[in-house]
Amino acid sequence: MTDAAELLGRTKELLAAHPPATTERTDFLKARFDAGLAWVHYPKGLGGLDAPRSLQAVVDAELTAADAPDNDPRRIGIGLGMAAPTILKYGSEEVKQRFLGPLWVGEEVWCQLFSEPGAGSDLAALGTRAVRDGDEWVVNGQKVWTSSAHVARWAILIARTDPELPKHRGITYFICDMTDPGVEVRPLRQITGEAEFNEVFLTDVRIPDAHRLGEVGDGWKVAQTTLMNERVSIGGSRIPREGGMIGPIATTWRERPELRTHDLHQRLLTLWVEAEVARLAGERLRQQLVAGQPGPEGSGMKLAFARLNQEISGLEVELRGAEGLLYDDWTMRRPELVDFVGRDAGYRYLRSKGNSIEGGTSEVLLNIVAERVLGLPSEPRNDKDVAWKDLTR
Repeated sequence: MTDAAELLGRTKELLAAHPPATTERTDFLKARFDAGLAWVHYPKGLGGLDAPRSLQAVVDAELTAADAPDNDPRRIGIGLGMAAPTILKYGSEEVKQRFLGPLWVGEEVWCQLFSEPGAGSDLAALGTRAVRDGDEWVVNGQKVWTSSAHVARWAILIARTDPELPKHRGITYFICDMTDPGVEVRPLRQITGEAEFNEVFLTDVRIPDAHRLGEVGDGWKVAQTTLMNERVSIGGSRIPREGGMIGPIATTWRERPELRTHDLHQRLLTLWVEAEVARLAGERLRQQLVAGQPGPEGSGMKLAFARLNQEISGLEVELRGAEGLLYDDWTMRRPELVDFVGRDAGYRYLRSKGNSIEGGTSEVLLNIVAERVLGLPSEPRNDKDVAWKDLTR
C-alpha cells in the first residue's frame, strides 16, 4: 500500500522534473495528474494511486511549500465536488478516461442541470424529457438555478425517460455538452446584482448513450451520489480557523473598537464558537470520507453552513451600523465562480440568503437528518407509487 513516505518522494520527483517557477501552470497540473498526485485516493491512471484519502494532505503540504499552482478549485468546484465522484462511481472506463483529467486540471468547467421551475425541493418531479433515438437521446426541457452554466463546457443532467413509472424510478442521468446545438443559457440576476445563476433551455439536444451514467431509469440513485457529495463540498470544505464568514466580522471587531457593545460581544462570541465547532465537525466528516462515500451527515453540515452564514452576516451588518447598509456596486456581472464571502458586508448579507436554498433547501435537509440520521419516522408520501404522468401539476 502507498504510504506517506512514498507519496512525499513522488511529490519531490514531480517538483524536480517540473519546477513550478519555470513550468507553465497547465503543464504542471497535467504532470501532477499523470503522476497520480491529483486526488491520491482515485485509481491509478485517473489522477490517483489507490492510496488512503487521508494522505492527500502530505502531497498538498509539500506542493504548497514549493509554491506550486493549484487547479483553482473555487472555479471548478462543481466538477471536483459533484461530477467527478459520480463519474468515478458510474462512468464507463472510456468516460472516466475522457473527462476526469480535463476536469481536475480545470481545462473544462462543469455545471449541474438538476433543478427545474416546477421541480426544485421536489427534484424527483422533474419534467425534462429524454427520448431514445438509436444510440442517442433527444432531450427537451428547462433547468434553472444553474451556477456557472455560462462558462461550463459540460453538465451533469437528469431527465425523465419513462413517464409511466413513479417519479423516482423513471429518471436517467447523462453528461450533456453545453456547446451542443439546442442548449441556450440565459442569466438570472440575483439580489446581489450579479448573475452567477442561469436558466438553461434544452431543445432537441442530442446526447450519445455512451454519455449516460448508470442504468436507464436509475438516475435518482446516481443523483444521490452527486447530491451527497455536493452537500459535503458546500458545508464541509476545509478552511482555517476564522476562515469563511466569521473571518471578516472578527477582523472588524478587532480593528474597530468604537463599534463594540456588550450585547454584540456576547453574540459574536457565540457565533465564533459555533463556527469553530462547525469547522471541526467538517474536518471530522472529511476523515470519515476515508472509509467510503459521504452519508447523510453532509446534509447536517450544509444546514449548519447556511444558518451560520446568515446569522454571522446579519450580525456584521448590525455591527457596522449605517455603513453596513451601504452596497458597493450593483453592476450586472456574470462571475466565473461562486463567492460566498468576497466583496463587502452588504454583499455577504445578501448572498447568504441563497445558502439555505442552493445545494438542497434547509427544509429538505432537515427531513434527511430526521429520517436518515436520527431514525425518525418518515413523512407520509402519497405519490411514491403513482406514475409521474398522473401526478397533479
